[in-house]
Amino acid sequence: MTELFTWPVRVYYEDSDASGVAYHANYLRWFERARSEWLRSRGRSHTVLADQHGAAFTLARVEIDYLRPARLDDLLEATVRVAERGRASLVFEQSLRRPEEPGAVLAKARVRAACVDLRNFKPRPWPVGWLDD
Repeated sequence: MTELFTWPVRVYYEDSDASGVAYHANYLRWFERARSEWLRSRGRSHTVLADQHGAAFTLARVEIDYLRPARLDDLLEATVRVAERGRASLVFEQSLRRPEEPGAVLAKARVRAACVDLRNFKPRPWPVGWLDD
């Protein structure tokens, strides 16, 4: 649906366990950062969404397939692509991969994010023009 956005990720010591493998919960963090940077690359931000529109992104569902381990000091790419657009939701397809190894996908995620009203956290439509390409 949209172009693929990529964001660099480095696996630091704090991200790994004693064997030098990235802890599984960090993938969620890296995917989240990539979505935030995707938003910034479009001239938008979570702060503007909240301050000017009284709305926020919230996650409704996350599915992750862990395929290969990320390791200490790896330089990776987190990708973001909007797969579906709804009136009050987006579905992102994301991956974490080693750029120097074509096809070396370490993890894949499918993430449903909803737009909610900050007053009551009920779903609401995206602000007009917010998702325009």
